[in-house]
Amino acid sequence: MAYKYDNQNIFAKILRGEIPNDTVFENEHALAFRDINPQRPHHVLIIPKGKYVSFDHFSKEASNEEIIGYIQSIGKVCDLLDISIDRGDGFRMIANSGQHGIQDVPHLHVHILGGSSCGKMIQL
Repeated sequence: MAYKYDNQNIFAKILRGEIPNDTVFENEHALAFRDINPQRPHHVLIIPKGKYVSFDHFSKEASNEEIIGYIQSIGKVCDLLDISIDRGDGFRMIANSGQHGIQDVPHLHVHILGGSSCGKMIQL
């Protein structure tokens, strides 16, 4: 199956400046902003600026510079929020992909959740 990017998704509109956001961090390859419906005291979404649907799509087609810039933005956001394990109590990072992953927006994004315990991810 080919990756189909929808230029009208909400994150594409945010990147084009059509929808405002509460920016936490930005570099050449990524934009990080606060979630409008936070699930923890810190809930930030980090999106690449390229047109990638999911993490597997990104890993297959992004340039090395895009991958490095995006991954480094995750560390920078965790530092800015004081939740990285060397400065805080840690965080959860979630990337949903596709229908079974319950991905709501077809643009790669990771959720960074911190500031309080996230509990067990899956109950056994």
